[in-house]
Amino acid sequence: MADVVQLNAEVRPGSGRGASRLLRREGTIPAVIYGGAKDNAFVSVDQRIVRREYEKGGFGNRVFELVIGKGKERVLPRDIQLHPVTDNPIHVDFLRLVPGSQVRISVPVQFVDEADAPGLKRGGIVNVVRHEIPVICQADAIPERIVVSLAGLDINDARHISQVKLPDGVTTQIKRDFTVATITPPSAVREEALEAKAAAAAAAGPTAEETAAAEAAAAAPAAGGEKGKDEKKK
Repeated sequence: MADVVQLNAEVRPGSGRGASRLLRREGTIPAVIYGGAKDNAFVSVDQRIVRREYEKGGFGNRVFELVIGKGKERVLPRDIQLHPVTDNPIHVDFLRLVPGSQVRISVPVQFVDEADAPGLKRGGIVNVVRHEIPVICQADAIPERIVVSLAGLDINDARHISQVKLPDGVTTQIKRDFTVATITPPSAVREEALEAKAAAAAAAGPTAEETAAAEAAAAAPAAGGEKGKDEKKK
């Protein structure tokens, strides 16, 4: 399960723009906790800490434990609003995580076993199709990452989701066998392949269609010239 980040929060007495502006002047921002059988909770959290956690990346994939007085709430960020000029967080929505319930979330992919991929040894390049995988899992068992092995992949091979071992209790939101990554040939190999194809085409000579088109193009002016001569005679 992903590491839980603890964050202090305080119940905010008021709502509305005036109250929110006052909170921001004090270095905090308004937040809402929703979901589960409880009513929505309106709290404030430290803006600097939220920005720090947001700038780490993957903010919406990490579980937070909000400490509110003597109580605690495990939550998942569902939406964050940023100031249009400063990019400072100005509001956060948190989903309350209830043990046993399921959540939909995108989990980052971690690629391993590069040394065991023949295609990479030959100079191939990993083409990442999915940096994150949308999954359904238990709210109290959100995986920190999905590990994808590149072992055995040669150039032009692909790793599909059906070949990836997902953590227990985790299923993908996408119900088809989608591609996670491929091994593409290096640019030098691609250029050689194109040159070889062009050389083979030149050696084979024009196709029947190309020959017919060339003959038709050559015959067209001659036909036009004969027609012009006939009209002059008339």
